[in-house]
Amino acid sequence: MDLDSVLTRRRPAPAPAASGGAPPPRGAGRLDRFRAAAAAVLHRTGAVAGVLLALAAVGTMIGEPVLIPSLAASAAVLHHTPTLPTAQPRTVVVAHLLGAGAGYALLAVAPSAPWSAALAGGLTFAATTLARTPHSPACATAVVVVLQTPPPARFVPLLFGATVLLVLGGVAASRARRAADRYPVRWW
Repeated sequence: MDLDSVLTRRRPAPAPAASGGAPPPRGAGRLDRFRAAAAAVLHRTGAVAGVLLALAAVGTMIGEPVLIPSLAASAAVLHHTPTLPTAQPRTVVVAHLLGAGAGYALLAVAPSAPWSAALAGGLTFAATTLARTPHSPACATAVVVVLQTPPPARFVPLLFGATVLLVLGGVAASRARRAADRYPVRWW
């Protein structure tokens, strides 16, 4: 259940009490919907912040940057729309690895420059589309690779581990709140 469905759902008005009791106060249904929406927003916000803090902590412990901007975007996609195909584990992990691959492929034939980063983003879009793993934040991973030129032997395993941690955070968050959508819809 996403925030939009909570805010727009219409509930039937309760019937007046048979004993002549007063009907519920006007706006009580709206208040319930607001409370449910607020709880969902707080839950998702906490889940996103928690998984990003975990990535930052891992990076601090090992002395390597693990939290990159594209992973923050992936966390938002995963926790805001956990049932969509773009948020499923296979899509998140494979798309980021394809993005890194596209970035390193461009670096093999072109210098690190904004134009080659843009081409890497486009190449990632094509690769993720063909692989049936569309995940927009992976295009940013390609840009990060081209502009920052991290050593692949360190970056790729860290990226893989970080995406797996994002997925596990999504699984944990979906089980922590009873009303949350179940994640993942499918593993592969």
